[in-house]
Amino acid sequence: MEPSLYTVKAVLILDNDGDRLYAKYYDDTYPTVKEQKAFEKNIFNKTHRTDSEIALLEGLTVVYKSNIDLFFYVIGSSHENELMLMAVLNCLFDSLSQMLRKNVERRALLENMEGLFLAVDEIVDGGVILESDPQQVVHRVALRGDDVPLTEQTVTQVLQSAKEQIKWSLLR
Repeated sequence: MEPSLYTVKAVLILDNDGDRLYAKYYDDTYPTVKEQKAFEKNIFNKTHRTDSEIALLEGLTVVYKSNIDLFFYVIGSSHENELMLMAVLNCLFDSLSQMLRKNVERRALLENMEGLFLAVDEIVDGGVILESDPQQVVHRVALRGDDVPLTEQTVTQVLQSAKEQIKWSLLR
């Protein structure tokens, strides 16, 4: 087997009915939304009543954690190191816990989706694990929420900022 940095195939957050609140797939294992939703229902049905933290499902390694009315999943290939996947899961959960002031539940998460998107992007990029320290993730998410100097902004941030300025200038 060829070594690879691509260790995460998907990050999912489902509610206690198994409905998607957040899903990010990093490869084409499930290319259509229909296939993704079917996989999510399957994974939820297999894991929502168990106390374990890991499952092998459809040739994939799934690590998961539940909290109040949320289920967090990090999915990797069958030959992936479970400890690495668990580090990603714990980093995501702990980051959200800090950002939401220990109130990790459905309503609070839905009110702070932008923080969730930023946190996942800081932890995993294109399937590659970038960060596993929740303190660093929370710090970077807080920075990205503030006004970052133009030299430190990503191209996407610059374009978004320009789009906002154009929109406001047209509305005047």
